[in-house]
Amino acid sequence: MSAFSAQKWEKLFRNIDLFIQGFGTTLYIVLLGLLLSLVLGAIFGVISTSHRKVLRGIARVYVEFFQNTPLLVQVFFLYNALPYVGVFIPVKTIGIIGVGIYHGAYMAEVVRTGIEATPKGQRDAADSQGFSYVQTMLYIILPQALKVMLPPLTNVAANLIKNTSILAIIAGGDLMYQADSFASSTLAYGPAYVVVGILYFIICFPLSRLSGYLEQKFGATPKPKDYTALLSAYGIGKGAAK
Repeated sequence: MSAFSAQKWEKLFRNIDLFIQGFGTTLYIVLLGLLLSLVLGAIFGVISTSHRKVLRGIARVYVEFFQNTPLLVQVFFLYNALPYVGVFIPVKTIGIIGVGIYHGAYMAEVVRTGIEATPKGQRDAADSQGFSYVQTMLYIILPQALKVMLPPLTNVAANLIKNTSILAIIAGGDLMYQADSFASSTLAYGPAYVVVGILYFIICFPLSRLSGYLEQKFGATPKPKDYTALLSAYGIGKGAAK
């Protein structure tokens, strides 16, 4: 029997609810994992450019450790090792934490690179006006760095989506797990993996289009010439209205 015979496709469509369920679980893990990675990336990316050596050191340890250890090892640690010390985490939560922390390290590098790409003179000017480090980042540096960061952030997000397939190994209930379970019980491997590929494409392809749109939108935004005046409008800095 062919790997793509009509009978195998018929089996797939009779069990399409399994794929829909797995797709929904994958989206759930992706959304929360992406949110976690963005938060961690922003925090560690910003402190990696701090003037304080201790903060930079903490950021480097986080980035280097998670970038240089396999995601699979990290997921196995959460799934298999933590229960031995009395820590039990639901499988879906393991997926969210695993992909979130892992890709947060890559997000942090993107944020750091974007910050360092902005002219240093702007930070010096903000310091001279009495702006705090956080205010400088929020109102001057990060808005400009966003355009630089968007394409690589989108790539990291796409990798996060694809890496959720690793959770099939720990019975994460995601799309890949449901496809593996269905294929092993029906031998309809061809149709199962075709559908999985299409569904992952449906998630990832719009990201590339969204990246282009956002890059064009932010690139078209005029940059203020007088950042002191801009921040004064927010009530920040020495030039702020009292």
